[in-house]
Amino acid sequence: MHFVRNAALCLMAGGCLTVSAQAAQLGPRPAFLVEQMQDGPLKDKLRTCIGNPATSSSFSIGHRGAPLQFPEHTLEAYQAAAVMGAGVQECDVTFTRDKELVCRHSQNDLATTTDILETDLARSCVAPFTAAANGEKAAAECRTSEITLAEFQGLNGRMDASDPTATTVEAFLKGTPDWRTGLYATAAAGGTLMTHAQSIDLFKKQGARFTPELKRPDVTMPFDGFSQEDFAQKLIDEYKAAGVPASDVYPQSFFLDDVLYWIRNEPEFGKQAVFLDGRSGMQGFDTSDPTSFKPSMAELKEMGVNYISPPLWMLVTLDNGKIVPSAYAKAAKEAGIRIFTWTLERSGLLSHNKGGWYYRSISDAITSEGSVYEVLDVLAQDVKVSGVFSDWPATVTFYANCMGLD
Repeated sequence: MHFVRNAALCLMAGGCLTVSAQAAQLGPRPAFLVEQMQDGPLKDKLRTCIGNPATSSSFSIGHRGAPLQFPEHTLEAYQAAAVMGAGVQECDVTFTRDKELVCRHSQNDLATTTDILETDLARSCVAPFTAAANGEKAAAECRTSEITLAEFQGLNGRMDASDPTATTVEAFLKGTPDWRTGLYATAAAGGTLMTHAQSIDLFKKQGARFTPELKRPDVTMPFDGFSQEDFAQKLIDEYKAAGVPASDVYPQSFFLDDVLYWIRNEPEFGKQAVFLDGRSGMQGFDTSDPTSFKPSMAELKEMGVNYISPPLWMLVTLDNGKIVPSAYAKAAKEAGIRIFTWTLERSGLLSHNKGGWYYRSISDAITSEGSVYEVLDVLAQDVKVSGVFSDWPATVTFYANCMGLD
């Protein structure tokens, strides 16, 4: 999956500057992380690459763009990810009331990822804002399926956050954690929402490949005659309409039925369909015990599943304090299934919570911010993943360049 190509990289909402997508700007974060690492050969190796010219890599996948600092699934986040060398970009796909496909992490996240509560469209929310009171948290639920595409495009993106103690909408929207920023989330400075079709056009100009995720709707399907199969098919149809070759698209879903639909009905796209594995929450599932995998890796392969994508903690474990591949990772490799993983920099400061949920299987080995590269090295060199999602793609791009992963 590794590749580099030339492209026109849009740098501003108002226009594009033709540059080589081989050129990446990594900023100071990779060097900062390297200096935080424990002393050893890996740190020494990475130090030699600090300041080197960088190029884009398909090993580096922009998770919702670059949401560590930019509002997720917005033009600005996708532009930032491209500048940092993300060779693959992600649009999580849901739909509006008029059944148009748009980029949102979920159908019901508008209250915390946009300014909808501050607009007249707040009246469309299925659960209007309620203030914190009597031990109940502040809350609101606003869905893309309650508004038209035109109304969606009139909203502005913001950092995904809320304050559960808020008593006003204004306070509710000020819950951004201190390790993120609202600097690029104002109506004047950013937050341009995207349709799925617009994301395809943008990623083509960037020279990136595509990994759209078909999100499970919060509404009952069929929705006004629009079935889950129609939804899955429409996602593929928009790539066909844009003239994108199936070899450049890695459609994803947490639901195996969606993946199997693509395998049966769109085999060229289906052979690169990615099963996002969320089975860790199922009773009896144990990443250290391959007999608990239902279906097994071999059975998934027999169904035509060639790619799987679990959270990174499912792929690694500790052996006498050393980070090593898990039984889950070994089983996927033995079955001939390729692996992507997520999400490298979504936990905030690793030193504050030892990586939280994303690093839960190896938390005892997380000692500093530099641990991100120690984990990434095991994923790349030992697990042999095909790509890594990150909220700040420059971190992965730097590693890929230093290790010769195109």
